[in-house]
Amino acid sequence: MHGPALVNWLLALLAAGAGTSCLTRLRHSPCAPAGAHRPLARESDAAEALMGLGMAAMAVTGATVPAAVWAGLFGLPAAAFLLAAVHAPAGRAHRLHHAVGALAMTYMALAMAGAAGHGHHQAAALGLPVLTGALLLYFGGYTLWAGSRLLRTPAGALAIGTAGLPQACRLTMGIGMFAMLLTM
Repeated sequence: MHGPALVNWLLALLAAGAGTSCLTRLRHSPCAPAGAHRPLARESDAAEALMGLGMAAMAVTGATVPAAVWAGLFGLPAAAFLLAAVHAPAGRAHRLHHAVGALAMTYMALAMAGAAGHGHHQAAALGLPVLTGALLLYFGGYTLWAGSRLLRTPAGALAIGTAGLPQACRLTMGIGMFAMLLTM
């Protein structure tokens, strides 16, 4: 990304930690449906692991890997999440959120590609300011929402131990997306 190296590495560590946590939850969750939401939870963990590890890789290698590669890597999951949200009513909002995240990553990759052709001395912002602002509002609001849900379970009890890990992962991913958009 286009920020100081220390910020890029800290963002990469944050995103890699969230992605690894999601990957660990995915690996240790049972494959057989224990309830109506088990397949959706596994899909969510897989999507969040992909996005977290992808964000970490993009933050560290941003300019060394062609932006078209990043756009393809995030554009394909975005299309899949959009199609899944349209065709399956269960989990539609969460799939749309994953699609927005993947589209935002695709947008950032394409903005990096556009900036690469203009040289390093360009003072203008990357991408379209209106779209960047809308994505900042979305991920800022999502981060506040995810943070408000962090300490409480659906039953209203405090989330103790690993019960709050999915919410913490979502909060971390929202913060990471917000930070990446701020560097544009």
